Amino acid sequence: MWLSGGTVVDGTGSDPQPDRTVLVEDGRIVELDGTPPAGAEVLDCSGLTITPGLIDAHVHFGLSSPIEASLTRGLSVAELAADMFENCRQTLDAGFTTVRDTGGIDGGLAGVVAKGKVPGPRILQCGPVLCQTGGHGHMASEWEPTADWTDHHIPGLRSMSMLCDGPDEMRRNAREAFRRGAEFLKLCVTGGVVSRHDKLTDTQFDVAEISAAVAEATARGTYVTVHAHNNAGIRNAVAAGVRCVEHGSQIDEETAALMAEHDVAHVPTLAVVHALLDDAAEAGLPANIADRVGVALQGQIDAIHASRAAGVRIGSGSDLIGPKQDGRGRELLLRSEIETPMDALVSATRVNADILGIGADVGTVEAGKRADLVAFRGNPLDDPKLFADRSAVALVVQNGAVVKDAR
Repeated sequence: MWLSGGTVVDGTGSDPQPDRTVLVEDGRIVELDGTPPAGAEVLDCSGLTITPGLIDAHVHFGLSSPIEASLTRGLSVAELAADMFENCRQTLDAGFTTVRDTGGIDGGLAGVVAKGKVPGPRILQCGPVLCQTGGHGHMASEWEPTADWTDHHIPGLRSMSMLCDGPDEMRRNAREAFRRGAEFLKLCVTGGVVSRHDKLTDTQFDVAEISAAVAEATARGTYVTVHAHNNAGIRNAVAAGVRCVEHGSQIDEETAALMAEHDVAHVPTLAVVHALLDDAAEAGLPANIADRVGVALQGQIDAIHASRAAGVRIGSGSDLIGPKQDGRGRELLLRSEIETPMDALVSATRVNADILGIGADVGTVEAGKRADLVAFRGNPLDDPKLFADRSAVALVVQNGAVVKDAR
């Protein structure tokens, strides 16, 4: 299959390459030059801009329904599953060929997508979040007995979190997450914006607890990423050996330098903050959540600048929650307003692939890589609003197969 005549932006940060021809064979990119022979399958991409398949490094497919209703059995399991399937479909339709689910689903959803039974992106998942009792990720009502929290799990579909208090419980639950098919671990080491029982300034887990999870992940040849807002929690996590920080809304110059020294990546999440400011109720959350959101927004913008100046690898994640997750590309538009559209694209392709540990396979348009490709009408580097416009995504190729063709 030949993608002919498009402008290629390869995800490495190099300048756009007009009028290129991308040859795909057996799911891989073979070359970016050449002339299609007579009778070849040719996709005319004239006027389109071809980029690597986009990667969202922070999704929550397990929160694809109104959150309060989904956690209080206000919805059937069938409806929860239907909403997750639709979220997967919309994500692929928007040009995201890979995602990292940072807590909520288990191997069940990832498996049906991988088998082709549900259209969706390649999913790397950590299973349930590991959090402390009463910490971020423990989403039970105040009056619900803690012992009842596991009753909310739906094996094979969704398990929001497992509670860990002390290194031994952390080790046990890390092993349980891996038994269920987790590909990495996610811990909550500070309070969060949508938390019920904590503040953004709270630290959660001590170094010994985090280290227990890191040891288990290391034994499996993988890594730990952490939900973290404040610097004290981030410093604990870096000391324990984690490889990535999600959100990082209070990262300052000192903390960014520490992260760079230890090669700890940073995945900001701007789209969710804007979505909650627009309408928290739309996600099925209380309106007063907005009181925390403004702090997290400006903090993340400042943190991006601090991380960039320190040389930290900066990825890209949307963190969208609730039933309206069709604006996943908005994250790249928001990043384009802080840095440049090229920075936003590279973060959502090459850098994200590197953070996820799949950089040898995807993330750039280069010979030998898997053929995960997106073609936009127009050039999003000139008009970054195209990143957030699903109708501007004219063509999506995943693993060498055309999964959307709206040319």
